Amino acid sequence: MADPKGFLNHGREVAKSRPVDVRLKDWNEVYVPGSLLPIISKQASRCMDCGIPFCHNGCPLGNLIPEWNDFAYREDWSAASERLHATNNFPEFTGRLCPAPCESACVLGINQPPVTIKNVEVSIIDKAWDSGDVEPQAPERLSGKTVAVIGSGPAGLAAAQQLTRAGHTVAVYERADRIGGLLRYGIPEFKMEKRHINRRIEQMRAEGTRFRTGIEIGRDLKATDLKKRYDAVVIAAGATTARDLPVPGRELKGIHQAMEYLPLANKVQEGDYVTAPISAEGKHVVVIGGGDTGADCVGTAHRQGAASVTQLEIMPRPGEDRAPHQPWPTFPMLYKVTSAHEEGGERVYSVSTTHFEGDEDGNVQWLHLSEVEFIDGKLTPKPGTERKIPAQLVTLAMGFTGTDRENGLVEQFGLELDERGNIARDADFQTNVPGVFVAGDAGRGQSLIVWAIAEGRSAARGCDRFLTGVSELPAPIRPTDRSLMV
Repeated sequence: MADPKGFLNHGREVAKSRPVDVRLKDWNEVYVPGSLLPIISKQASRCMDCGIPFCHNGCPLGNLIPEWNDFAYREDWSAASERLHATNNFPEFTGRLCPAPCESACVLGINQPPVTIKNVEVSIIDKAWDSGDVEPQAPERLSGKTVAVIGSGPAGLAAAQQLTRAGHTVAVYERADRIGGLLRYGIPEFKMEKRHINRRIEQMRAEGTRFRTGIEIGRDLKATDLKKRYDAVVIAAGATTARDLPVPGRELKGIHQAMEYLPLANKVQEGDYVTAPISAEGKHVVVIGGGDTGADCVGTAHRQGAASVTQLEIMPRPGEDRAPHQPWPTFPMLYKVTSAHEEGGERVYSVSTTHFEGDEDGNVQWLHLSEVEFIDGKLTPKPGTERKIPAQLVTLAMGFTGTDRENGLVEQFGLELDERGNIARDADFQTNVPGVFVAGDAGRGQSLIVWAIAEGRSAARGCDRFLTGVSELPAPIRPTDRSLMV
């Protein structure tokens, strides 16, 4: 194990952020490069190697956290990388983007700040890339079987890599012009620079995975034709149907879904535009939705030079400490200050938008809202609390309601949906159509990146067993399993 007294000798230290006035001038990641390496061995030593490591239960991937903490403490980076990759195809993604439910489940966190598991993870993988420990793992022989993967987000990429390494010939179909899904066009550059995606894609290409961009299954290529071409199909198309806000004035110009706004900023970083077609520059910006996507909109608006940024949330402000109904080791809903919130703006809780007001040219100018409170279990407007705030750009970041039903993919395959509108699947992640599997948000609903990768790996195992009758890929996480988190 790591230092038996590590948690007594060392306090929790996290990655240092660049000053706000500096990082707002660029789109690079917010953290100081190299700031973790001098402290990470001591931080890893705080892991107690518990008899029952609840961090395992908090992580949907089943990461072997105490093991790679011990290797990081001893600075055996190659061994740490091997243990990290044993359960996670893309730790540089999760180490930057995951909300770290493992840390909420850390036993040390019962009465002390938990181990900085996420920082240790990203340090291990960054060191592995720098030292050349991350190499292509091409299969020794091919199976003669072919698989199409629909979608190139974390679930699709994980499934594709696992199936390729099992010896199948895999082609990934992506409707966007670049590979990566929401990793590419949803996550802002300041949270994860896209070079991390690019080098993983090159690794996968070297292993034998093929990529087809600019092809939307259901529109550009019928699902039935795709199924005829391949021995199996894995659907990892995400849950891209955004929740809308049907209030008066919604039709005004300047009101956009978050996933209409954020990808354009990323395309500027890719060199496709000089300035984003939808920009916050000089505007009063209102972000509706208090989650991570909303925070991404906040940080993007700051960098585009917004005059003001206001983020609205219909629910009350979470507390600073665990609520009694969210005890350890569950994932608590706490008040969180992200890097985007550190950069400015106002956060308003317990409010609901009543309508929008525009100018004579049909551009949104004002957002009217009302405070709300719970009455008999329902959020109800509070009389006399109506007011309006300036809003020249509004982004809707209120979550997603399911997979895309407009492109014809669901109907053309003849897929059944569950009661939540997600694509139904069995314990092997197979849909009602033999040979068609589903992973990630398309089958689970909107969720975390760690669940996407875990389900991609599990769907790959089910698909491999369908193709070969047996599977040597890791055992799947069942769709009905739930880690101790909400």
